[in-house]
Amino acid sequence: MQTRRIGDVEVSAIGLGGMPMSIEGRPDEARSIATIHAALDAGVTLVDTADAYHEHADEVGHNESLIAKALASHPRGSEVLVATKGGHLRPGDGSWTVNGSPEHLKRACDASLARLGVEAIGLYQFHRPDPSVPYAESVGALRDLLDAGKIRMAGVSNADPEQIRLANDVLGGRLVSVQNQFSPAFRSSEPELELCDELGIAFLPWSPLGGISQAGGLGSTHEAFARVAKAHDVSPQQVCLAWMLAKSPVIVPIPGSSRPETARDSAAAADLVLDPAELAELDAR
Repeated sequence: MQTRRIGDVEVSAIGLGGMPMSIEGRPDEARSIATIHAALDAGVTLVDTADAYHEHADEVGHNESLIAKALASHPRGSEVLVATKGGHLRPGDGSWTVNGSPEHLKRACDASLARLGVEAIGLYQFHRPDPSVPYAESVGALRDLLDAGKIRMAGVSNADPEQIRLANDVLGGRLVSVQNQFSPAFRSSEPELELCDELGIAFLPWSPLGGISQAGGLGSTHEAFARVAKAHDVSPQQVCLAWMLAKSPVIVPIPGSSRPETARDSAAAADLVLDPAELAELDAR
């Protein structure tokens, strides 16, 4: 598995997104743990989660607890960087809300620490801006958590270029990651990617496959990815992730998965090399 860097930590070039294993339509726990183990067996050393990845109101942190259990039962679990997030909430009625108050973020961090069973969270990210709270105040909570040693690295998610610059300033130049939506169908985060490239900050695309299943929807929607996939005898999803990796050395995709076979397929994208002509074809809109 090729590697990339988040802050001063070396991680696998492809990560694993845990969200599908805890929200609506999730698999049973045994299959989820098998999925996480399959990713680790394939060389994945970055797992992304959040306290809001759950379905029912009374199970906040479901995904964090699941990941902690899976890592504890794998021989390479201690080598994994767990990235989690706070500031997004799910009341249990299917909706998503936000709370970016420093008080909430600090409480949420303490709860995540307990669920993950670690002394310090490897990467803690502010999940989504809260319009009712000044952004600098929300990020200031991450600065305080860094200074207190409760988190080792800090990042932001769903942020625009102005917020990225502000977050880096508030953190005293210690912002290590930005997690925004980015996929072949959703490229509006390219300005944020370019800024991360300029600043040397890791860019973690969420939903990099656009939420499209392994069944081939990506190929039918984006014919170029299907053509390149056929030429390499791989899945369109692998081509998609390899295309992202080629765009910038700061990109670390975190495709979600809920089956061992899709976790293995995504991890294999780190070894897929696309030529300049193929990359140009995939970049065309």
